[in-house]
Amino acid sequence: MRVLVTGATGVVGRRAVPLLVATGHQVTAAGRHPERLRRLGAAGADPLTLDLFDAAAVRRAVAGHDAVVNLATHIPPSARALLPGAWRENDRLRRDGAAALAEAAIAEGVGRLVQESFAPAYADGGDRWLDEDAPLRPTSYNQTVLDAERAAARVTAAGGTGVVLRFAYFYGPDARHVRDMLGMLRRGWAPLPGPPSAYVSSITHDDAATAVIAALGVPAGTYNVCDDEPLPRGEWAGAFAAAFGLAPPRPMPRWLQWIGGSTMELLSRSQRMSNRRFRAAAGWAPAVPSAREGWADVAAAMSAGGSGSSRAATGGRPASMS
Repeated sequence: MRVLVTGATGVVGRRAVPLLVATGHQVTAAGRHPERLRRLGAAGADPLTLDLFDAAAVRRAVAGHDAVVNLATHIPPSARALLPGAWRENDRLRRDGAAALAEAAIAEGVGRLVQESFAPAYADGGDRWLDEDAPLRPTSYNQTVLDAERAAARVTAAGGTGVVLRFAYFYGPDARHVRDMLGMLRRGWAPLPGPPSAYVSSITHDDAATAVIAALGVPAGTYNVCDDEPLPRGEWAGAFAAAFGLAPPRPMPRWLQWIGGSTMELLSRSQRMSNRRFRAAAGWAPAVPSAREGWADVAAAMSAGGSGSSRAATGGRPASMS
């Protein structure tokens, strides 16, 4: 299969591209960072510098491919995430970039579009399991996940296969936000807002990458991509701290949650997500079942100066890759 991957140099894309190549796909890796793209070229992909806001360039890039995987995002640094306008570029990518790719896929007869989305946009579910039919309630900072998902739906409506992957909270040893959260832990504070009993669903970058490959074979629809066992925040933060030899943290200060407004309110929600639909459709399972094991892997990789999970080479792959 000829596959175009946009956002190929991001933390998930740069893992997914070599896996796609290894499974026999012909991959075009598109992004805006020439040096990072050259590294993917060395892994066997065809690198392409692409501006997703240039509709004509997008259509040229899409032509001749069998599938498009859109992983393009622009996540601001943690220190700026609550500032006005910090998410503007990410919004444009999810609204205008995703629409341009969908329109190009339809025009060029590309059969499949896999679109990245953000699972923690669900309403607070308490201790209930949340499947893909649970109500969404995004806030202003991530309202455009709905635009991105509608782009995939347009491909399905036009006779193709639109697939939405609602990823849970990413983490991995090369993630900038993990280092930011570790700084909070070292000061004794939990890195996520919300009560200790509220659930948080996670997914490692490595497991997210294997889900991307698995998504090339599933029916049209929306799928949660998360670990098997979401943890209450207190346990999640405790596992994070323990992996780095730190004491269990105190809950995040209420004043910090208050100044964060609707963004912090969303991040405080209890979201115990189920990956059952994707497991059944794709024959996929995460190599890391919960953050208990995941944070230990991250700490070991960071201590060794590496950037990948120790489990990435042996697990979390779709059945076709076993």
